[in-house]
Amino acid sequence: MSSPQSSSSSSQGRHRVSPSLRSALVKEEIEDVLESEVFVDVNKLRKCARQGIPEELRGEVWKFLLGVEKPDRSNEFTQRRARYDSYREIDKENVDVSKRVRGEVNRYLARNKKESLLDPHVAPAIFEAVICAYLNCNNNLEYSPVFVQLCAPFVITMKAEYDIYSCFERLVDTLSESSLTNNINKRVAQFLSYFRTLLPELYNYFEEEELDVGEWASSWLRNLLAKELPTSCLLTLWDVYFSQPDFMDFHPFVCLAILQHLRDSLEDLEQSEIRSMLLRLPMMNILRIVGQAHNIRSEIQTRYGSIATSRIS
Repeated sequence: MSSPQSSSSSSQGRHRVSPSLRSALVKEEIEDVLESEVFVDVNKLRKCARQGIPEELRGEVWKFLLGVEKPDRSNEFTQRRARYDSYREIDKENVDVSKRVRGEVNRYLARNKKESLLDPHVAPAIFEAVICAYLNCNNNLEYSPVFVQLCAPFVITMKAEYDIYSCFERLVDTLSESSLTNNINKRVAQFLSYFRTLLPELYNYFEEEELDVGEWASSWLRNLLAKELPTSCLLTLWDVYFSQPDFMDFHPFVCLAILQHLRDSLEDLEQSEIRSMLLRLPMMNILRIVGQAHNIRSEIQTRYGSIATSRIS
């Protein structure tokens, strides 16, 4: 007769789902949703996306999560054709911007050579066309190298250039609106306040090392870690973000969770090494980071009240 303890352990083992099986189940559920000929249940896609989207389905799911594709499929072809025609008519010529995009794309490809998720012969032209088209439609914005990092996930996950443009446009518009309504200096100040409260030893260590906290914190908060995270980690993080209507509000807590995760490693480094790690983050389990971010948000709400979470965003 087995002991109660061994029986309990056996029961836990039977209910534990391996990552590969979980991924297969998520893939099957997403495929079922996408195969609907009448209406795509976006809420189900959001639920699945929070567990990470399989690589081969990511681009299609992102289009629905970002609102580029509509759930009602009765006019699907007409809507896609309209997006295609609209993108085709946009002026994509901008000599100065094209040159700068090309240079930044080459640097991006060199930095991410190990992951090799982009074709170096095809990708540069796509980046140039998409970013130039966006800036030609938004004359109030100036080119920034971060546009390449923000565009890259869409170039990686999608085949049609007009889909890449539509999703890139949605994301950059969201970030621009957030910058207008929430001053970045105030966001950084609030973030650092929570950093000092939650991780006082690490915060003090950064001060002792005279680290320019504003440099990395501003980039982290403004650009959704597009510049700092390894590509595979970034794609999984954006799976989660795009599944949430308030991902800009949630993002600062993910940043805090990353600092908490890296605390021991960072405290063993000197200033230049800390800066390098913060600007070029290592591989990490993003879904675990996201889980910790939820815990941190709950802790902050308990300490400061719900109004604090709106101020940080």
